[in-house]
Amino acid sequence: MKTLLKLFAVAAAFGMAPAAASAAVAPAPATANAAAPAAASVPAPPRTAPTPGIGQPTERIGLQPQVSPIGEEAAWFHDIVLMPLITAISLVVLALLLIVIVFYRRGAHPTPSRNTHNTTLEIVWTLLPVLILVAIAVPSIRLLAHQYNPPRADLTVKVTGNQWYWTYEYPDMGVQFDANILPDDQALARGEPRQLAADERLVVPRGAVVKVLVTSNDVVHSWGVPAFWVKMDAVPGRINETWFQAERTGVFYGVCYELCGARHGYMPIAVEVVTPAQFRQWVASRGGHLPGAPPAAAAVPAPAAAAATPATINQSATR
Repeated sequence: MKTLLKLFAVAAAFGMAPAAASAAVAPAPATANAAAPAAASVPAPPRTAPTPGIGQPTERIGLQPQVSPIGEEAAWFHDIVLMPLITAISLVVLALLLIVIVFYRRGAHPTPSRNTHNTTLEIVWTLLPVLILVAIAVPSIRLLAHQYNPPRADLTVKVTGNQWYWTYEYPDMGVQFDANILPDDQALARGEPRQLAADERLVVPRGAVVKVLVTSNDVVHSWGVPAFWVKMDAVPGRINETWFQAERTGVFYGVCYELCGARHGYMPIAVEVVTPAQFRQWVASRGGHLPGAPPAAAAVPAPAAAAATPATINQSATR
């Protein structure tokens, strides 16, 4: 009888040992997952309010205020080189027309002149356009060289045109979303310009060199923001590349610049430039990760001995 009782005791001990072990390690997964909601519940930074007269059309005549180095160079070329040159040419041509109308009319010259050649005049009207083209070519080629020889990119964004909305993707950060036009009443409630406000904004950090990969899913679209001096066609089956570097925070608007269909006028572009700290917060609020950092789902698990420490189990909670 004693032997039988000993056998029952041994069997009970072996049967209860796994249960006791399971009870000992059961709280560990709950502790490990407790940090996951914290990473997913990072609040987004407050939306930036647009600045009147900056990044959107106004009643002024001329280019929008530029906020990128390429835009500032292009604005200088337009305002300092092209506009004075065009004004001078227009005034000279107008003066010549007035001279011909007044001094070479039939009443002043009943007998027309028989002159057919003037060597000096022919040299002048041949050399003068050449000098004008040279004056335009030097800053123009320099601007094109700067525009199509971008510096090393700090951030890559893929933009896909659809009928009729935009899809934005941050390939290195695991963030993707669609952007549609906001109805007029919602845009007014947010203090944004009508037919330019979007429900989702492309968010980039101030001072970062942003490489933009542009393509399309259906027809030819065109993505551009005048304040950045950037515009690139979105062609189906092809990826075009452009870049910009915004030097001030704010909200900057653009539109689709191609006739892409019936709702062509309802594809606005809204780019929000924030501080680097706000950008990191925005990426975390979207469930993304900065380049070089593992996403929350792919975080390396901690050793079993440290399973009770949430900060080491879920690394995204420490970012």
